Amino acid sequence: MSTALWLLAIQGALGAFDTLYYHEWRARLPAGVPGTRPELLLHAARDFLYALLFGSLPWVAWRGAWAGVLGLVIAAEIVITLADFVVEDRVRQPLGGVYPGERCMHTVMAILYGAVLAHLVPVLLEAWRLPTGLVVEPAPVPEALRAVLSLMAVGVLGSGVRDVYAALALPRGHWPWPVAAPLKPSASAPAGQEP
Repeated sequence: MSTALWLLAIQGALGAFDTLYYHEWRARLPAGVPGTRPELLLHAARDFLYALLFGSLPWVAWRGAWAGVLGLVIAAEIVITLADFVVEDRVRQPLGGVYPGERCMHTVMAILYGAVLAHLVPVLLEAWRLPTGLVVEPAPVPEALRAVLSLMAVGVLGSGVRDVYAALALPRGHWPWPVAAPLKPSASAPAGQEP
C-alpha cells in the first residue's frame, strides 16, 4: 500500500499541474461553456472519485465487500478517463485541439495510474477475503504523506465543484476568465498545435 500511496501522490501533483496549467490557464475551459460543458462534467465526476481515493486510502482500510466497492470506484474512474479522452478531442477542436504537452501529460498520468493499480489491486484482493468493514487504520506511510494526500482530496474536491459550477453556467462560473465567444470549428489552427 505504501508504494501505491507514494505513486498516488505523484499522480495528484501531475493532475493538479494539468488542471491548473492546461485546463484553466491555457484552455480556460470554465469560460467556454456551453461548448466545454461535457468535458467539465467528466472532469468533475473524476475529481469526486479522486477525492474519495485521496481522502480515504491513507486513513481507511476497505475490507470485504467494501474492497469490491473500492474496485468499482476505480473502474468508474477508468471509464470516465477513457470517455474524457474521446470527449476532449471533440470539445477542443474549436480551440485547435488538445495541446501536445497536455496529451503527453495525460499519457504519463495513465501510465502512472497503471503503476498505482499494480500496487493497489493486490491489496484489494487480500482485503476482499477479510470481514466486511471500513476500518480506520492509517496506512504505514509517513504522516506527512497522509497529510498531503488529505490536502489533495480537498483540492480535487474543490476542483470538481468548480467544474460543475462552471458547466451549469452559474453566475461568475467562468471566473477569472472572460466569457468566451461561442466555440466554432476552426479551420485555421490544425488540431493539436500549441497556439
